[in-house]
Amino acid sequence: MTTYNFDEMIERRGSGSYKWDSYDPDVIPMFVADMDFRSPEPVIQALHERVELGVFGYDMLPPQELFDVLIERYQRLYGWQVEKEDFIFLPNLVNGLYVTAQMLSSTTDRMMVNSPVYWPFLSSAAKSDHPMDMVPLRQVNEGAIMRYEIDFDALEAAITPQTKLFLLCNPHNPVGRVFEKWELEKLAEICLRNDILICSDEIHCDLVYPPHQHTPIATLSPEVEAQTITLFAPSKTFNVPGLGLGFALIPDENLRERFKQVYEGMGVHVGILSITGGLAAYRDGQEWLDQVQVYLKDNRDFAVDYIREHMPDVHVTIPEGTYLLWLDFRDAGLPEEPYKFFLEHAQVALSGNWEPQGFEGCVRLNFGCPRSQLEKALQRLCEAYSNVRESV
Repeated sequence: MTTYNFDEMIERRGSGSYKWDSYDPDVIPMFVADMDFRSPEPVIQALHERVELGVFGYDMLPPQELFDVLIERYQRLYGWQVEKEDFIFLPNLVNGLYVTAQMLSSTTDRMMVNSPVYWPFLSSAAKSDHPMDMVPLRQVNEGAIMRYEIDFDALEAAITPQTKLFLLCNPHNPVGRVFEKWELEKLAEICLRNDILICSDEIHCDLVYPPHQHTPIATLSPEVEAQTITLFAPSKTFNVPGLGLGFALIPDENLRERFKQVYEGMGVHVGILSITGGLAAYRDGQEWLDQVQVYLKDNRDFAVDYIREHMPDVHVTIPEGTYLLWLDFRDAGLPEEPYKFFLEHAQVALSGNWEPQGFEGCVRLNFGCPRSQLEKALQRLCEAYSNVRESV
């Protein structure tokens, strides 16, 4: 058994890292969803072996072994029987969102999403010239802890005859919900009844904390499966986003052909190293995944407890999945948006700019990092928070 050291601090500055090279060296980056852990050893070894071959010619279709591994995986995890032809490989999941948006036949066709949500969901609508209706999730507070739920009444009220596509994020980025089966069933029933296509981004599906369990919405029934495009990738699961690999899983033949027609017109494809790393991750990375999930849960619990103790006016989620913490500073009395305040006064970079979605005063924090880095960042945040509170 390999024991992975997630406490190791890896120097990533100067490596072309978007996360680490976007800010000055004194800033701790806790924003982009990119973990600071070394990737699974089998992935590193497989890439070494492929590089040693020394030839990087045009690649063909992914090997049969990758299909076999994925087919077995979805049958084992979800009882979902899929076939080789159901997969369409992509450079990343954002491509999948963009392709799906461009499948809509008219610029008057409307898209819908629950907010707050990962920004490319909104840009997929803007880039394809489709109106986007944002239906806010309902925030439920229990003391300092907050949880988000789908507001089904608001969702149904927002549907029009032009509503043609619902973008689902599950597990949800940024609020960390892993939607329960009954929630997905109710959402699917609404979409089926209104003939609304579902595109479900499930990139964080393997990073779920007990007792929660992930359910792909397409597995609810054959009818839901026939109206759903599901997007997966190894990037979050195994910390390999830079390899550039994702895939759409579309069992319905007609829907899959519509997706292919748009996608093939983009002239993009995945590369040799993407396939090599992805296969190694799914085939041999479970030991690493089991260990990183334990470490992430401990980080989550540490961060939530620390914030509740040192920043009592701040509402915080307890993520059911992902490695992203959602913080609401609207009752904290900060003089400006928290991501701007903490960048200047704490030298910590958080994901901000949520006010256009109606969530001003909120930020997202990535706790997928060594504990020492998380502790240092939280200490800086709390010190800056305390200083401004004392001055009020």
